[in-house]
Amino acid sequence: MRAIKHSLGTLVLTLFATVAFAQTTTTAPKLDVPYVPTPQKVVDAMLKLANVSDGDVVYDLGCGDGRIVITAAKEHGATGMGFDINPERIKEANENAQEAGVTNKVKFVEQDLFKVDYKPASVVTLYLLPNVNMKLRPVLLEQLKPGTRIVSHAFDMGDWEPEETQVIDGSTIYLWTVPESKKIGKGR
Repeated sequence: MRAIKHSLGTLVLTLFATVAFAQTTTTAPKLDVPYVPTPQKVVDAMLKLANVSDGDVVYDLGCGDGRIVITAAKEHGATGMGFDINPERIKEANENAQEAGVTNKVKFVEQDLFKVDYKPASVVTLYLLPNVNMKLRPVLLEQLKPGTRIVSHAFDMGDWEPEETQVIDGSTIYLWTVPESKKIGKGR
């Protein structure tokens, strides 16, 4: 009988410890989009299509390894920020910025895209799934200044017609400019 009480006591303590541990550990962020790097040729075309220059502030949403913002800084003289919810990608992006010598021009932040302050951006780049683009569209239109350029790799923004599209090595890129009147259709 003593052995049973001891075993039950041990079991109860183990369960409490397991529950307490589970409540204190953090879970990995839920990723809305899988990580697929944009090919460098497409990065170059996106930045050219947006006419990025040294006066621009480029925001890359779902920045992955940071290649878009790093290229904007290194090749076009722009400053920029990359946002991703995956801490591994942010670490990699910061390492890549260090290696490229542009840490004074770029910053990478682990942050939910729906909580970013977009007002400083003059160019926004993204390679996100259509449903994420559609959820972000009203946020971007509300915060971005008229004239801000948005460039998307592979996916459009529903009924917001792009000003221009290009196909680079089989990848479609889309360009929009935030209009003075930010009234765009309701989406699909």
